[in-house]
Order: sequence, then structure tokens, then C-alpha cells
Amino acid sequence: MNPPSMERSDLALVLAIRDQGSLAGAAATLDVVPSVVTKRLGALEARLGQRLFERTTRRLSATAEGEAVCLHARALLDGFAALESELGERQNELTGTVRLAATFGFGRLWLGPALAAFQARHPALQIELLLTEQLPDLGAEGYDGAVWLWAVQQRHAADWISRRIARNQRVLAASPDYLKRRGTPATIEALSSHDCLVARENGDAGGQRQHAVWTLRHVRDGSTARVRVQGPLASNSGEMVRDWCIAGHGIMLRSLWDIAPQLASGELVRLLPQYAMAEADIHWIAPWRPKTPRRVRLLVDHLVEQFRSEPWKPGRSGAR
Repeated sequence: MNPPSMERSDLALVLAIRDQGSLAGAAATLDVVPSVVTKRLGALEARLGQRLFERTTRRLSATAEGEAVCLHARALLDGFAALESELGERQNELTGTVRLAATFGFGRLWLGPALAAFQARHPALQIELLLTEQLPDLGAEGYDGAVWLWAVQQRHAADWISRRIARNQRVLAASPDYLKRRGTPATIEALSSHDCLVARENGDAGGQRQHAVWTLRHVRDGSTARVRVQGPLASNSGEMVRDWCIAGHGIMLRSLWDIAPQLASGELVRLLPQYAMAEADIHWIAPWRPKTPRRVRLLVDHLVEQFRSEPWKPGRSGAR
């Protein structure tokens, strides 16, 4: 003969009756009418062949068998809740691989730590990061997307999605030694008479020319100013230009995220702080697809949250 069985709802019923001390109180807790509690309790006792509660017109109390059921019911219900919570977490656990690309400097200084933090929260997830200065063919090469430092103009915009992750500015800076030797420019126009360090990005060597046109925007009124600058040193490596600037060889225009530590320490000085090159925001770009995987959506949300405060700005706790 099979032993009598109990369901989860039976355990909840017995506990509600014992905790409330009455069938009416249990009915209110379970959001049913009292007659339902009376009927269910009677059916359970009949199935078990045991009386679980002594009932009189004045009081209701658990029998020894009822107390035994209540004792185990609490542990069993807690176990059900813990199991459901664990299964829910497993269902929501991020798995698979996210492949993305980023430029070297931002990828190493800022993106890398943010990705490591996200992966630590989702240990079943794998992240592959390619650092490069040339944007790959994301769709053809199987990338989920890229974190890039300027808006990429695609031939067919409908085939791509773009989301700004953080605002960024390129600012003018020089070393104290250079400024002591050559003076501090007081106007945008004065830059044309200084040694300016030109970064030829994306392999644009610009022939043998060492000049460039810098377009700067006033941070308050939005007006723009253009100045033709030149100097004896130019490179396709922004890091090289930064090193030359720190060494006192001239003035550069560089992303704030890249030189925040040197500005904070005084190794570099920001010049004409009312001006900046604003078109240097940080974007997530990706090939369009009908449904973006959840792991990719949550990663992008994480990056937006991480960089929302622009932690490289002076005075921010995240500045390196």
C-alpha cells in the first residue's frame, strides 16, 4: 500500500492554519473563502488518516501529528523557494561568447576593466576583445559589435545600429616645460605660431605635410573656430603624440579619457579650456540583426552605466 502523499499546497494550508490559529484566519491568508479551507483540511486529514487539528467552537490547536507536519512543512517550503530561486537565476544566467573590437588606448585603459567586471558577474559568459586601430568588417568577421571613438559612417546606415556609450572631448594640452619655454597661447589663433603635435589617425600620413586644421567648439555658446596648426613632429600613433607632448615637444589635441591622469597630476596642463573638439564621443556600433542576443544587450547596458558619469573627467573617482 502506498503511503499517503502531500502536495505543496497542503503544506502551505497546514502552516497557515497553525500560524493564524483559525480556519477563518487561514482563509484570509490564502485568499480563499473559509469553506474552502474547511473542505481542503478535511480531505487532507482523510487522505493521511490522521487528525491534524483539534477544533472546538472556541479554539483550534494542532495535534502531535499536526505539529510534526508543520515542522517539516516549513523546511520543505523554504527548500521549494530556494530551488525556484536557483532555477530562476540559472535561467537568467548569461552564457555563450561575446566578440567585440575596440581601439587600443580606450580598450586597454577603460573598456578592459569594465568587461572584466561584467564577466565576473556572469561567470558562464566568455568575452573576446580585439584591440585594433582599423575597424573590422564586423558582420563578415563574426563580431557582435565594436566600441569605437567616433561615429562611423556606413554606406548603408539601415544595416547598422549605433548607440552612444559616453560623451568625450578632445582637449588642448601641453607640458609645463613647453609652456615655460614658449609661453601659453591665449587665443585659438595663437596656436598657429606654436609647435603643434599632429596625430595622423587611421594610417593617414597626409603625405609629408606636418600641418592640420583643428576645428574647436566653444563649450558654452557652441561657436566653432578653425585654426591651421603645424609642427616638426607628427605620427599615426596617438600614444606617440601624447609621449612627445609630455616630454615638452609641443601642444596636442587629445581625448580627455586618455590624458586624465596626466592632467590630474600636473604632468600636462589643459589649454584654452573653453574650447574642445566635441565630435569624439564613444559609440557602440554593430551590424543590424532582427534580434540582438540578451548577453549583448546587457553588456552594452553595462557599458553605458559604467561610463555614464564620464569617469575620466577631473575630480571623478574613476579617473586613472
